[in-house]
Amino acid sequence: MKTALVYDWFADVSGGGEKTFEAIYSLFPSPIYTLLRSLKSLEGTAYEKEIIHSSFIQKFPKVLKYYRSYLPFYPLAIEQFDLSSYDLILSCSHCVAKGILTHADQLHLCYCYTPMRYAWDLYHQYLQEANITKGIKGRLAQFFLHYLRLWDFQSSGRVDAFGAISHYVAKRIRKTYGRDAKVIYPPVNTDFYQLESKKDDFYLAASRLVPYKKIDIIVEAFAQMPEKKLVVIGDGPDMSKLKQKATRNVELLGHQSDESLKFYLQKAKAFLFAAIEDFGIMPVEAQSCGTPVIGYGKGALLETVLRDRTGIFFEEQSPQSIRDAVIRFEGMQDRLDPAQIRTHAETFGSARFAREFRSWVEGEVQRLQYGTPQCTS
Repeated sequence: MKTALVYDWFADVSGGGEKTFEAIYSLFPSPIYTLLRSLKSLEGTAYEKEIIHSSFIQKFPKVLKYYRSYLPFYPLAIEQFDLSSYDLILSCSHCVAKGILTHADQLHLCYCYTPMRYAWDLYHQYLQEANITKGIKGRLAQFFLHYLRLWDFQSSGRVDAFGAISHYVAKRIRKTYGRDAKVIYPPVNTDFYQLESKKDDFYLAASRLVPYKKIDIIVEAFAQMPEKKLVVIGDGPDMSKLKQKATRNVELLGHQSDESLKFYLQKAKAFLFAAIEDFGIMPVEAQSCGTPVIGYGKGALLETVLRDRTGIFFEEQSPQSIRDAVIRFEGMQDRLDPAQIRTHAETFGSARFAREFRSWVEGEVQRLQYGTPQCTS
């Protein structure tokens, strides 16, 4: 079958979503369509030298810096791609990629990272953080996000079958779109992130520095524990805020290479994670290194971390709750075996993803061609 791949955008430094997309590309190497792309985000990928079709948004002023500001144009832009010559469309969507237009003889499978967060779950938080809850700007933002929710729901009907990156996301797909989804956990490179049993005396937090990741409350917690060291890896809009909150025991390293990240994941005594995540590849990468996780007990983290076996949970997104969890962890860390933590992480490996994703696609193709029942989970 002639296949096309659709992804929302390649604008930031490669993260978990891009790693997953690359794994799908390796299974189904095909032409790629996306709203916009940056050369930096494509460096070192399997498709770095391939032709990638971008939308008219690519030509907007300073688009790589301000691409989030062009959100109102995204639905229109994704609908302008003409994919009518393809038999199979595979979209990886956390925003509008699933809204691609197809005809009745095409099969469109969407591997959904999440329903559009800022239009649904994080709607009120998005308006508050952007400081646009009042006035003309606030009313315009509310009106547009209302329109975006309508478009998002309507366009979900263009998808023949959904895949989801976790049961947590599958539940949100059911609530938001009224659709079932096949759960296929994203791939984690457990061959690269290898076991290290000997740990150093520091804690680690690593992610994109954006508000919903809640790195700021981790930094605040360690500011109240000056005897304990925290290393933070990552870059993003919250960096300046974190610099203001960081104390001498908190080291902000910014963006690091994969090799450097692996070193810190291997040597950290525990990995801190405070976000409500749709899957969260980084905590699994930490476990691949035999490093336990201290995480917020919500979202898909409950699917990837085994309570009191590969990590522990705290119940509130607050510095005090994190402090209490760190103290509790230090009282039980000798009972957490790095080798067993590593064994658990291996269940999320790349080979498992390749097998399950290919089986899902082939099963849906067969269903379309021969009218067999749809497989969901």
